Amino acid sequence: MQYKAVKGFKDTLPDKVETWGQIEFEAKRLFDLFGYKEIRVPVLERAELFARGIGRDTDIVSKEMYTFQDRKGTWLAMRPEATASILRAFIEHKMHEGFPVHKLFTIGPMFRYERPQKGRRRQFHQIDVEIIGDAGPRSDSELIYMIMQFFSLLKLPDLVLQINSLGCERCRAPFKTVLREYLNKYFIQLCPDCRNRMDTNPLRVFDCKVEDCKQVILNAPSVLDFLCSACNRHFDDVMLYLKKLDMDFEVNPGLMRGLDYYTRTTFEVRTRELGAQNAVAGGGRYDNLMKEFGGPDIPAIGFAIGEERIVEILEEHFTRKADGPDIFLVALGKEAEDKVFIWLQELRRYDIKCEMNYQSQGLKAQMRYADRLGAKKVLIVGEDELIKGKGILRDMFSKEQTGIPLDNVIDRLMRLVKL
Repeated sequence: MQYKAVKGFKDTLPDKVETWGQIEFEAKRLFDLFGYKEIRVPVLERAELFARGIGRDTDIVSKEMYTFQDRKGTWLAMRPEATASILRAFIEHKMHEGFPVHKLFTIGPMFRYERPQKGRRRQFHQIDVEIIGDAGPRSDSELIYMIMQFFSLLKLPDLVLQINSLGCERCRAPFKTVLREYLNKYFIQLCPDCRNRMDTNPLRVFDCKVEDCKQVILNAPSVLDFLCSACNRHFDDVMLYLKKLDMDFEVNPGLMRGLDYYTRTTFEVRTRELGAQNAVAGGGRYDNLMKEFGGPDIPAIGFAIGEERIVEILEEHFTRKADGPDIFLVALGKEAEDKVFIWLQELRRYDIKCEMNYQSQGLKAQMRYADRLGAKKVLIVGEDELIKGKGILRDMFSKEQTGIPLDNVIDRLMRLVKL
């Protein structure tokens, strides 16, 4: 039997890993500049954590979570998102007793049982960022500014930033009442899921992908018309700061983000490159979630970036050739192979990226291998070169060849690499 990867789970082969590494390198460098610290949380959590945080009536919890019982009968879930896990860790380790504001990020796999398609897998990877401890609009604006700076570093094309405010519980209660009244008029047109959502959480109708429901919601009441004075002022300040930072954005009153814990600011970054699955990042404020989890009453805001979708865009627009070795050592004959093998390890000790062929092949075969690896220079050493004490150095770009003395060859090669 030939085994294959489970549906919705994909291998990342070496020729693709470089793109992933570049994305995560740029993320960590930028987050460090803005004062964020990395946190690592488990892949498995109690299923109740996500049901309580994300919302039992959301598609993520009711349809998409991977859950199972362990040997003691405890229901566990493979994490479908990272925010709930980070807050659980924050409360468990009493991190609030330290600094008043924490800036955290994590990078890793998430799991949702969805229909695999372009830009969507059952195991997917997210870059998740949180600011915990500040309720002011500057945190919202900084977070949004940082995420757009990140995409600018990666040169992602055709991005659109959309923002909205969901207000607070005081705002949403009357909005939900009016929204239910509106949806009742089109009850027959709604899909079965949205009919159920009208009773549990009518805001979920905004996230429905069924075309009839999308048409109904086009003329629905706007949550922005129901904001209380405090929430309205907060949203105005966020927009003001974004304008002062020269950020282009669109206000989208229908942007609900699909999770029950959001309050006030929500935002999403979309691209025109991926068709239906066009969101590459999104997030929002969740000021009540910490308290909901039994922790202190501390506000927070965060976002998540989908790495697979970014990789797709980058690989479509940019050809990224693997960074080949600085030097490829060609050895011809047993004596040369033994010497070159030792040189190879010594060069690596001094952080010189180098390779050789262990297969005892001829010159042409080894040169083809060096070319495939993208080597910058090749040092050729055979019996004649050892007798003469001088190897042949070939520049793989200019094709020029010169002699190089083999005494103190490590120092000579190091100087050549650093030129």
